[in-house]
Amino acid sequence: MITSKDVEHVAKLARLALTEDEKRLYTNQLSRIIEYFGQLDKVDTTGVEPMSHALPVVNVLREDVVVPPPGHARLMETAPDSEEVDDKAFFRVPRIGD
Repeated sequence: MITSKDVEHVAKLARLALTEDEKRLYTNQLSRIIEYFGQLDKVDTTGVEPMSHALPVVNVLREDVVVPPPGHARLMETAPDSEEVDDKAFFRVPRIGD
């Protein structure tokens, strides 16, 4: 059974300021949730395999492939604005502040 003190403790840990009405509401709601878990404990799950998802989950990520970096020249081609200073290319960006 969840008590108002339990709710106050969790609220303190989460740095939440709760009104008395909220404390009563959350105490009631959390107690009902815990009671529901009690009902679930009574369900016979013999022979039911544990699972993390209701549907099969397949990894859709590709394998990592090492590729050489595009190089400085290619990167500079994609820049919206660039400037060369002393034979070195730089990205030009809008000035910030005065």
